[in-house]
Amino acid sequence: MLRTVVVRLLGVVGVLLVLSIVVFALLHLAPGDLVRTLLGNRPANPEAIAAIRERYHLDDPAWMQYLRWLGGVVTGDLGTSIRLQIPVTDAIGARAATTFWLCLLAFVISVAVAIPLGVRGAVHPGGFIDRIATGFGIVGISAPTFAVGVLLLYVFAYYVPIFPVYGAGSGFLSNLYHLVLPAISLSTGLGAILLKLTRTAMLSELRQDYVTALRAHGVGERRVIKVAMRNAAIPIVTAASLVLTFLVGGTLLAETIFALPGLGKLLQDSVMYKDLPVVQGVTLLVAALIALIALLADLSYVALDARVRHREVGS
Repeated sequence: MLRTVVVRLLGVVGVLLVLSIVVFALLHLAPGDLVRTLLGNRPANPEAIAAIRERYHLDDPAWMQYLRWLGGVVTGDLGTSIRLQIPVTDAIGARAATTFWLCLLAFVISVAVAIPLGVRGAVHPGGFIDRIATGFGIVGISAPTFAVGVLLLYVFAYYVPIFPVYGAGSGFLSNLYHLVLPAISLSTGLGAILLKLTRTAMLSELRQDYVTALRAHGVGERRVIKVAMRNAAIPIVTAASLVLTFLVGGTLLAETIFALPGLGKLLQDSVMYKDLPVVQGVTLLVAALIALIALLADLSYVALDARVRHREVGS
């Protein structure tokens, strides 16, 4: 187990390093001048422009700028936001809570709705619940997040004003209240994917010979379903981890539609202004979270399936 964790962590470090290089290179190749962005429409003499370029080391070779940034990351310093003029860690910390609770709430909604519906639909294929689940899956997969968000805003914030239109609120309960509609808009499509994969995994297990043997020996249906769910756990956990990774990386649309001050909105604004330290910091954080989720999913396979556990021990 320890060897597996070490190997996975080394792979994560390699992926983060490559990703940081790619993002750094793309931002340097993107059109636009950071100096002109900072100055705006204000007139500036050559001395002021040269001072700005010297302050932010813009005249240094690209590889030297990257190594300077990487050295700061190793020591825990992500740099200073050029646009906000505050440390990148402070900029991320001020926005991270909103994105965290949004992702968590959307994930809980997806799991709480999709997995029971998928299991129920597989146990009674063609039944009333299965037809409802299938219809929900088709609508959820087909509808884009922004369309669902706009529809929810129109129905539940304008036509029937139950939820607020925009913003994150003040205080924990107010924050959760403001995140309900964004979380539902995010979880609709991803929950539909999780539902489909759960139903497929359960159907596959319920058609196995061991299920027929259990039923032939008089084992109760509830017990048979529990055994099938345990054997279908790995594909279900894989689907749930994919949903969570998509949520972590896909909050930008929801945060834009509902005007939420989260990491997605921070990343969008920073890309527009070519605020390289913030873009690098947010990208690194999101990639690290996605890699951590994948690692936890791999470790859960070892805990759920004895065959995987024995294979890891044998290797």
